[in-house]
Amino acid sequence: MKKKQRCYKYLILIFLGLAGLNGMAQKSSKSKLGFNTLRGNNVVDMAFGTAVPNGDYSNPMFEIYMHFGYKRYVVPHLNINFSYNKFNIAFKDAFNEGYMSFDVNLEGTIFPDKKFTPYVFVGGGVNASNYFEQSEAKAQGGLGVEYLISDKIGVKLFSDYNLLFSDELDGRIYGNSDDVYWRMALGLNYYFGGSKRKVKTDRNEPTIINSNPIINN
Repeated sequence: MKKKQRCYKYLILIFLGLAGLNGMAQKSSKSKLGFNTLRGNNVVDMAFGTAVPNGDYSNPMFEIYMHFGYKRYVVPHLNINFSYNKFNIAFKDAFNEGYMSFDVNLEGTIFPDKKFTPYVFVGGGVNASNYFEQSEAKAQGGLGVEYLISDKIGVKLFSDYNLLFSDELDGRIYGNSDDVYWRMALGLNYYFGGSKRKVKTDRNEPTIINSNPIINN
């Protein structure tokens, strides 16, 4: 019980920290031009791929992995995202169990004004077995690439590295290192709520309406 409470505390602290960063970034972006001129400000994403562990058994196996998430851009180069991930961890003839993770990431888009861009992300979350019989806090980081095939849809390929703050993922405690696993997936991003047709302007910048007001005689 204490371990579960500690995991939830870690996730809450990460969420509050990123929420504070979101607020500061939104305030500073009010005076910037061209906010997210190519990609929408909101993203719903999904991906399918594989997960493979590095734990206390030999012969790790590649198992199915599914990802569903939401991203919110706070400035063109930066978004905060939340995701639900479902996957299996397996070692040949030794272990095969289903898991899920709830992740919070800070993600940097390298070229937000280009159709093709690499991106990197880092964050934390909670890893849990099916029915929450076991849970651990974790940290993760990864990288990927994305290509926009239309104004609203991008195809992406990514991989992440997940470090658990525990050696109990595979049900076996062995050695001094904590368990880790990798995930790789191919997926889609769907953008909405802002596009290249909607550009933010500075509040103090004169516009056609402000500089040439219509006077009714």
